[in-house]
This record gives sequence, C-alpha cells and structure tokens, in this order.
Amino acid sequence: MSRPEDESRTELAWREIVAHYGERPALDDEPSGTASRGPGPAATGGEGDRTPGAGSDVTADLAGELPDHLVDDDEVEVRERAVVDSERFRPPPAPPFPLPRTWQRGIAWGGVFVAPLLALVIGLLSVYVHPLVGWALVAWFVGGFVYLVRAMPRSPRDPWDDGSRV
Repeated sequence: MSRPEDESRTELAWREIVAHYGERPALDDEPSGTASRGPGPAATGGEGDRTPGAGSDVTADLAGELPDHLVDDDEVEVRERAVVDSERFRPPPAPPFPLPRTWQRGIAWGGVFVAPLLALVIGLLSVYVHPLVGWALVAWFVGGFVYLVRAMPRSPRDPWDDGSRV
C-alpha cells in the first residue's frame, strides 16, 4: 500500500522515465509551409549520400511516384512497412475440386444441383419447354436426393460423439 510520501517518489520516477525515454527530435525553426524531413537522404546531403539499406530501393521507387514534399525518407518506417507486408497472411492454395466416388453419385449430385439451376434458368428466361422436360428435371432432383440419402452410412454414431473431430 502506498503512503502520501511514496506518491512523490513515484511521481518523480515516472517523470524521470518520461524525460529520458527515447531520443528527442531536433526541431528546426522552419516556416510552417515546409515539412521537416528528418534524418534521411535530403538531410544528409541528397540522393548521392544514400547508404545501401533495406528501405533504400523501396524509398527510391516511391520517390518516382510522389512529389518531393510527400516522400517519406524514414528508413525505419519503410522497413516496418516491408515487415508488415511480408508477415501478411497468405491463405494456402485451395484443394482440388472433389470428384464423386462413383458415376451414380455424380448423377445424383448433378440432380441435386443442376436440375434446380436449369429449372431456374428456364423460368427466368421464359423459355418454352415440353412439360415432360420439366417433370424430368423434378424427377432427377428427387431421385438424386433420395439416392444420396439412402447411400448415407447407416452405422449408429457413438452416443458420446458430438460430431467434432480433429
């Protein structure tokens, strides 16, 4: 537990930490219309004095696209942006499209997905088809659905299995 006299020591310790934290920026007395560029190629003598580093080529690329007063020559910031870009998540390639195990399952899945799609396109485009084609699409859908349900495994699950598997 802190006492009132401890608070002054704590306050002094925090002030000392804040006073000595990091480097103090050197502020020049420039007119407000120009921006301070900080330590970089412009402040050290120009483009010829640029030391080869991680961000030099990136800064050079950016310098061609932006006006001089908008170019950021801070190599630390350029390096940080490069690290963030390299650590960005890239999803793995998608697995190949699964193929049905048998041709009967392929026809059944086609009936479940393709038959309603064809019926929708026929209805939206107002294409006249013989009523037998419409009934064939309905039969293909129902038949495919019934086949897939009947082909499901019939073995009972473990009563303690909640369906999650790793």
